Amino acid sequence: MNAPSSTYRLQFTPAFTFADAEAVVDYLDALGVGALYASPLLEAVPGSTHGYDVVDPTRARTDFGGEPGRVSLCAAVRRAGLGFVVDIVPNHMAVDLETANAWWLDLLAHGRESRYAKYFDVDWDAGLVLPFAADASGEVDRGTYRVIDWRRGDAELTYRRFFDITTLAAVRVEDPEVFAATHDEVLRWVAAGDVTGLRVDHPDGLSDPGGYARALRARTDAWLVVEKILGPDERLPASWPVDGTTGYDALREVCGLFVDPAGEAGFTALAAAYGVPTDFARVEHEARERIAAANLRAEVRRIAALVPHPDAERGVARLLADFPVYRSYLPEGRAAWDAAVAASTSPAVRVIDEMVRADPLGELATRVQQTSGMVVAKGTEDTAFYRYTRFVALNEVGGTPDRFGVSPAEFHRRAAEREAGSPHTMTALSTHDTKRAEDVRARLAVLSEIPDEFAAAVRRWTAAHPIDEPSLNLLAWQSLVGAWPITPARMAAYLDKAAKEAKIRTSWTDHDEEFEAAVAAWPAAVLDGPLAGDVAEFVAGIMAAGWSNSLGQKLVQLTAPGVPDVYQGTELWDLSLVDPDNRRPVDYGVRRRLLARIEAGDLPAVDDSGAAKLLVVHKALRLRRDMPESFRGYRPLAASGPAAEHVLAYERRGLVAVATRLPVGLAAGGGWRDTVLPLPPGAWTDVLTSRPASAALADLLDRYPVALLVRGDR
Repeated sequence: MNAPSSTYRLQFTPAFTFADAEAVVDYLDALGVGALYASPLLEAVPGSTHGYDVVDPTRARTDFGGEPGRVSLCAAVRRAGLGFVVDIVPNHMAVDLETANAWWLDLLAHGRESRYAKYFDVDWDAGLVLPFAADASGEVDRGTYRVIDWRRGDAELTYRRFFDITTLAAVRVEDPEVFAATHDEVLRWVAAGDVTGLRVDHPDGLSDPGGYARALRARTDAWLVVEKILGPDERLPASWPVDGTTGYDALREVCGLFVDPAGEAGFTALAAAYGVPTDFARVEHEARERIAAANLRAEVRRIAALVPHPDAERGVARLLADFPVYRSYLPEGRAAWDAAVAASTSPAVRVIDEMVRADPLGELATRVQQTSGMVVAKGTEDTAFYRYTRFVALNEVGGTPDRFGVSPAEFHRRAAEREAGSPHTMTALSTHDTKRAEDVRARLAVLSEIPDEFAAAVRRWTAAHPIDEPSLNLLAWQSLVGAWPITPARMAAYLDKAAKEAKIRTSWTDHDEEFEAAVAAWPAAVLDGPLAGDVAEFVAGIMAAGWSNSLGQKLVQLTAPGVPDVYQGTELWDLSLVDPDNRRPVDYGVRRRLLARIEAGDLPAVDDSGAAKLLVVHKALRLRRDMPESFRGYRPLAASGPAAEHVLAYERRGLVAVATRLPVGLAAGGGWRDTVLPLPPGAWTDVLTSRPASAALADLLDRYPVALLVRGDR
């Protein structure tokens, strides 16, 4: 295994193809990237903008330029000396009644006699039920399957799926034949040297994630990371032969550094004043119970059918809602399972527990574990995070909204643990799945330092233009401040999705048309009206502090233990919200021009161009690639003086990273004054400014709120 020094995620779409990616390889090389990191590249639903809806895993996607385009891109990547990491989707494939998925069509034609019948996780004893009819009038019995109204799917479909998406059917990769059929093409790319790393999507949906990882590792020694969402104190099972996760654990830690815990009381009071829930555990549990009882009732019923108890369905739903993490991995490590069981008083749960203890590898244990991850993801990420809107900078994949920030001590401890246990894991700040981009979170983190000022603004703004649902109202004002400037169309699309995910006044399946219309009209009423000036003035007052946080968290992510990923375009300020907003086209022309100036020696100002962030990204990535030996080890460095709490610093091997924390409080206290950061022995140079480093933070950080020091003269 040869881990890349860093990765740069590209989102391939029909509008950004293999040829388009090939055209930016030279830019990625100049930026300092270690590996191009691609979204799924196998044949997907025509026109798909994300690629997770694979229909044929045996060939490169036609929309992107097919096999010739893939080969040409891989050759360009190799010539540049970069690695190539590909996102793969083992859990599911796209299906419907007129799909391009030949395996599924054969299954529809021949039922359980199809050679592909075992490829999909179908309850054949119950018959194949497809919830694809537009309404009840379209329901029919077609021999090998039955088509029903799509509204009945959540309760009645008979195949396992990806979350609650009926057009994505689960694939049984635990079967060696199915594994080979779905992986041989990508593994051919690996064997040919075209692909040097794999990112595995959603392993928690698999029947045996550990067994899958071992099967994959047996076929390749490529760098291997899994999209496993870890709880704050959870670790990957030790038996998985992978290099780590896709980095949401690091995201929580890095972003949390820039949140002021002193702001928690103010935000709690603001939320309570508007009737927004402030007990996250309760909100989360209620949301999970709803998902288990409604959206995923078909999966719950299939599990309950295995349990000889009259209240089995309710017991299963409660058990799934009580998992402290996404899923357990029996028989390895029982803590998560035991915690879920202990949280329930249901007699049915006692029966389930007894059965699972008797056969921890059986069908019941497997299905409960597969489904718990679905309930947690849909209940927490896609419901509770839109209901519990006290302080949304914390409402992130892998995040814990009731933990208000991360202390330097916690960060240092976890960074040291990462270096010792999983030094080649990926780290991230923005991904295609994050709820808001890293620079939105960085600006929102400023609000934690001024909770009273923000509360006053929310009261003023809400009095003029309220949204008639408290959680969405508070979410809207935070999102508007975090993503400013934003168009009414982008804001309206975001709020529509947020309202439906929250499932309070409307949802994807049960619409409140009047409420949705009011929400759709809100952005234009605010942004095109007199209130816009007040919002703009407020944002202007926190923008510089937000930039400081952005540079700080980026430097930390790029230099701390792990393999840092840069999501496309985020080398400049990125104020995107949740997908599809974060999949907008990236202007590489602007980035090329700014990078050329930096390479020529320009030291850009910290301004709205984002060039200062590009400087930090470029210098850090180049250093990682050119001096990999410097990115080993981890030792916290402590400042002394009146503003010592406002600096985070650490040493690696011949390298020191320095970042400013809580900039509003720093300024209010009179700046750095005589605060110093004692440096390890030797002469140090800041590679951002090419100046000799000073221990006096007022001098070291006079131009940028961050510094990247190397021993010697560079």
